[in-house]
Amino acid sequence: MGANDFITLFFLVAAVLIFLQLRSVLGRRTGHEKPPVEPFSPRDAVRQPAADDSKVVTLPRRDQVDEEQRWSDVDAIAKPGTSLNQGLRELVQADPSFKTKDFLNGARMAYEMIVMAFADGDRKTLKGLLSKEVYDGFEAAITEREQRGETVKSHFVGIDKADLTSVLVKGSEAQVTLRIVSQLISSTYDRDGKLIDGDAEAVAEVIDIWTFARDTRSRDPNWKLVATESEQ
Repeated sequence: MGANDFITLFFLVAAVLIFLQLRSVLGRRTGHEKPPVEPFSPRDAVRQPAADDSKVVTLPRRDQVDEEQRWSDVDAIAKPGTSLNQGLRELVQADPSFKTKDFLNGARMAYEMIVMAFADGDRKTLKGLLSKEVYDGFEAAITEREQRGETVKSHFVGIDKADLTSVLVKGSEAQVTLRIVSQLISSTYDRDGKLIDGDAEAVAEVIDIWTFARDTRSRDPNWKLVATESEQ
């Protein structure tokens, strides 16, 4: 018997022994076995015991949580039951993306940009931040100042307060009015460089009532200044 025949016979005997061992362990079919279980069978769903409702916790939907958070944010800014609170609620309903804190931060930045652009005669910056009516008024004042040969030097110190005073939603347009208290150093000089208004060193408190507006149906998220007045 050659070496190859011996190796073949060895593996054949080993296979027979393994088969007999598996048969003794697994057993043979008798015809009385239960059918295999189908894990996704509808019948098994019926056999499942009913869930105990007392142990089920219903979680709030994401949209419900977001809505409750929006109202909570509004109530934190304006006292419930006030006209300001009602106005904010109407604004949030018209524009669910509106967040008061984000708006206030943006309004602060816009205020500084507008004040400094007006002092510098920067018409391009003003045009992107003001409504047409307000821009026309600012542009006319800058033109008159230039014709007189006057220059303004301003240094923006900061904003002490920026408080919401009213919110109005009319149709798709929303208007938000702020009372802004800022600190500013401003001085005006004639064509000869003589100081004619303000103070080059003193910090003055300035109180402005500004109204910003936006079309809530517009894809443009930017608000524009539509009205200004100074509080005496």
